[in-house]
Amino acid sequence: DNLLHDDTEQLVQHGKALLVQGGGNVDIVVDNAGFELIMDLALADYLVDSGIAKVVRFQLKSHPTFVSDALEKDLREHVEYYATLDDDGSCKDAGKRWLAYLESGKWVCNENSFWVQPPPMWEMPDDLRQDMKSRCDLAFIKGDANYRRLLGDLEWDFSAPFEDVVGHYFPCPVCALRTLKAEVGCGMEKEKVENAMSLDAQWSTNGRFGVLQFSMGADQ
Repeated sequence: DNLLHDDTEQLVQHGKALLVQGGGNVDIVVDNAGFELIMDLALADYLVDSGIAKVVRFQLKSHPTFVSDALEKDLREHVEYYATLDDDGSCKDAGKRWLAYLESGKWVCNENSFWVQPPPMWEMPDDLRQDMKSRCDLAFIKGDANYRRLLGDLEWDFSAPFEDVVGHYFPCPVCALRTLKAEVGCGMEKEKVENAMSLDAQWSTNGRFGVLQFSMGADQ
């Protein structure tokens, strides 16, 4: 098992609660364009189609620091590319559906300079924090760089609970999806970490292992 922590059950239960209430406002904090962004779009597609989300807000970067950093124009170009494919297969169908989501407001794009800056996420600007606290029912944090910002890029004990490290300050329910590509982490079972170490000397940096971590966030 390459997941060193797996909160899937808690995430599923929270999703079911949002479904019962008619769908929630779900944010996806986007990292890179290309294949990774397509996977973000597929996740957002599922969230709307399943009824878990009534609106998905993509939190995008306002400018690229790295060439792969995803902006709103990148997201829209990805969608338009799929929607205008020559074939009439499932990819084109998905693109047309995604375009309709953007046009109807079921998908919303928001660029913010905070997402492309280095400060830890507990230093989120007040306006962004208050927006997420009052509006967002679930935020997906994706990518290794975003995860490192959740932890302030600090050297936490690998077994320190995600709830204590991130959940106590994050303004809304949060799910972190990460493949390990740096020597920082938290919330991982000690036995699983020891097993990963025994299997691979580069276990914390080569992307072989990952985590799915969930917290209801601060004041929940």
